[in-house]
Amino acid sequence: MLSAFLSAFRTPDLRKKLLFTVGIIAVYRLGATLPSPGVSYGNVQKCLDSIQGDTTGVLNLLDLFSGGALLQLSVFALGIMPYITASIILQLLTVVIPRLEQLRKEGQAGQAKITQYTRYLTLGLGILQSSAFVALARSGQLFQNKCDQFPIVPEGTGIPNWLTLTILVMTMTAGTGMVMWLGELITDRGVGNGMSVLIFTSIAARLPSEGWKIKTQQGWGKFFLVLALVLVVITAVTFIEQAQRRIPVQYAKRMIGRRMYGGTSTYIPLKVNQAGVIPVIFASSLLYLPQLALQFFDQNNPGKTQAWIQNNVVDPSKPLYIVTYFLLIIFFTYFYVSITFNPTEVADNMKKYGGFVPGIRPGKPTADYLDFILSRITLPGALYLGIVAVLPNFFFIWLNSQQFQNFPFGGTAVLIMVGVGLETVKQIESQLMQRNYEGFLR
Repeated sequence: MLSAFLSAFRTPDLRKKLLFTVGIIAVYRLGATLPSPGVSYGNVQKCLDSIQGDTTGVLNLLDLFSGGALLQLSVFALGIMPYITASIILQLLTVVIPRLEQLRKEGQAGQAKITQYTRYLTLGLGILQSSAFVALARSGQLFQNKCDQFPIVPEGTGIPNWLTLTILVMTMTAGTGMVMWLGELITDRGVGNGMSVLIFTSIAARLPSEGWKIKTQQGWGKFFLVLALVLVVITAVTFIEQAQRRIPVQYAKRMIGRRMYGGTSTYIPLKVNQAGVIPVIFASSLLYLPQLALQFFDQNNPGKTQAWIQNNVVDPSKPLYIVTYFLLIIFFTYFYVSITFNPTEVADNMKKYGGFVPGIRPGKPTADYLDFILSRITLPGALYLGIVAVLPNFFFIWLNSQQFQNFPFGGTAVLIMVGVGLETVKQIESQLMQRNYEGFLR
């Protein structure tokens, strides 16, 4: 990896791309620390010190993806999550809306139209999410009702309260649009997928503070033990992320005019982790619903049902929470793979261009064969995702603290960082091969 980056810096055009990417990342991190207008920066810091990272569920995951900007209500507080949510929604709608399916098959022009729809939906989700987080911050629920004495949006500043809240929502929504634009700039003029690089940057920004927190609270012994476990997890994740089942495909020779086409051999790469990190996000969002439902009950006089939900379903250290989380990830892995990879469509495309799997007849037998293979390799992929995702729960049980849920040394964070790192290095190496091809004769 280091040799690829060093070689890239020696190539002038690649060096420009890398420096451009670093510059965009610097702008992104500046916006993630810049407080929004109307927010009391001092009170936010006092609230963060009072809760000491004691957040659960989706709020913790969103704060991780924003690099800690969400709980500070900064300009880029929403980060890249509205865009990711919009992309997932449109990807799911493509299966049920024929118009979107038709656009997807139209190639580059149709994909540009879907991208435009994604941008509009991102801004709409940005308005909804920014309004929700501002409301949670004003009510104190964003900080677990532990800092009511420190108002996040102080009143009595001479500006009407509704105007302050409107400006705050507009600023955070504009920040979402800005982050989306920065990600697209990296994709077009930088190195790697822009959105993935920004998420990688947000998670990496949490590494020093979380590592120092473990050292100060648990001592050097557990700190180095955590680092050793992290290296083992990263090695295992890298191995699984690279694993794939290659289905051989042979193309028959065809005469088109006076030219001969086909006669080549290739393969269909079916990854073990075909779903990526999406099932983890789905499962985390679904498990947040019981915690959201508790907000409608009396907090001062909890009933038996409320207490049971709080102690078993909401608490991430409880066995019921861990088992439910694990099973939901397995379910969503199969669900997401089934809607993103269509064996019938792949088999039809192969048949259209004269391709076939050796030993398998084209058409429906090929589709059944691909479905059989996919269902078999999805199981280990789902188990792998579930095990990696629940690792932080065991981490903070072992560290006797809930502050380390979704911390950047396990689970979702490692999946994203390893995946983005591998993809970026592959892209750099492919561009280096294009510029430094030596051939067989020297």
